Amino acid sequence: MIPLSVGEIAEIVAGRVSGDGSATVTAPAVLDSRQAEQGGLFVAFAGEHVDGHDYAEQAGRSGAVAVLGSRPTPLPTVVVEDVRAALQALAVHVVARLRDGLTVFGLTGSQGKTTTKDLLAAVLSSTAPTVATFGSFNNELGVPLTMLRADATTRFLVLEMGARHVGDIAALTGLVAPDIGVVLNVGRAHLGEFGSCAAIARTKGELVQGLAPGGTAVLNADDPRVAAMRSLTDGPVLTFGRAEHADVRALDLRLDRLARPSFTLRTTDLSAPVAPAHVGAHQALDASAAVAAGLVAGIPLDIAAASLATASLSRWRMELRELVGGVTLLNDSYNANPDSTRAALDALAAIEGGRRVAVLGEMLELGDASEAEHRAVGEYAAARADLVVAVGKAALSIADGAGGKAVVSPDKSAAVAWLREHLAAGDVVLVKASRGARLDEVAHALAQSGQLD
Repeated sequence: MIPLSVGEIAEIVAGRVSGDGSATVTAPAVLDSRQAEQGGLFVAFAGEHVDGHDYAEQAGRSGAVAVLGSRPTPLPTVVVEDVRAALQALAVHVVARLRDGLTVFGLTGSQGKTTTKDLLAAVLSSTAPTVATFGSFNNELGVPLTMLRADATTRFLVLEMGARHVGDIAALTGLVAPDIGVVLNVGRAHLGEFGSCAAIARTKGELVQGLAPGGTAVLNADDPRVAAMRSLTDGPVLTFGRAEHADVRALDLRLDRLARPSFTLRTTDLSAPVAPAHVGAHQALDASAAVAAGLVAGIPLDIAAASLATASLSRWRMELRELVGGVTLLNDSYNANPDSTRAALDALAAIEGGRRVAVLGEMLELGDASEAEHRAVGEYAAARADLVVAVGKAALSIADGAGGKAVVSPDKSAAVAWLREHLAAGDVVLVKASRGARLDEVAHALAQSGQLD
């Protein structure tokens, strides 16, 4: 965050000052009062069940010096009618002030966004100060919060952009037009909200259409819907993937005993070995996307490729750990859709060990296709796992698809109890579901439960 006084913020967002207008914000804006930093700005929303303004004093104890909200608080406050609009206006102003020395990346896709964002952040930060989306803060609030973390030292700004409706990404690029836009894939995530894959493709294409003048589109050559987005821009296009015609191509993919990939990335005249410390063959696509975007920003291929070996991923994404008792846990519980679940099941099947156990919960927002998609995932799981534990009523269709390999568990507690009783040394366990199912609690219980026998 660039230093701004409360009075200056009020002028930027057309608000009024309550309290000391000379108080200066020097640290990022936050929505959670517990996460406020020294010199930070607390953004208070009055929700249906919780009023953020009531937590202003707690934010102050955590370090916040000011509040952006819809009513006065004990801290110096910029009072506005629409807090979301004010937050976005402030973010637009800050990035505009920094724009001459800043390269902005936008990144979207139906799955793999957060992992690719993490990999791209590692590529870019290897050469210059980089700010990237925290976790999956990729909506109309998360994007401006990320923008406000940029300051005068920031060279690269990476914005993950999510969507649940047509027009969502266009609204985000309206806040800041990316210089480089990465589109990973068009899948079935949020199919119930969009209604069709064609609508999802149109929405992802909004990123290409929203690029800054002369901006570069970085597109997946393996996905026909994404490759077709070339027609949406008159600017430069760079492609990535395993296809023969990809500009940045992943070749010679191999998996080790823990399903960690190694491969070669090749451009027209250069190549570099890549060995990210993450699980799953699908990481090759994410890595090639990150490197391709880095190349556009001027990061040499060898430096970009080498940086992937030490990149850290956001939590609960293909986290692999050995548990007490010799059980291997693959925790991919942050979120799920049919395509990402299949990728996780492929990784489970590739890990060397004893029995493979897939613990699967509901995949949300699939609309009328939900029952069929869950059953199909159950069938896919049965072909790659020895046991399929379907957790919760909404996952019964998974059990139907898995047939004789299915174990039906009514809830998370029952699933943990069954796993504790039946897992044995050498078993490999995948935990995967949509965020709403909260199967991260199952993974956590297993990791904390001590001896598993």
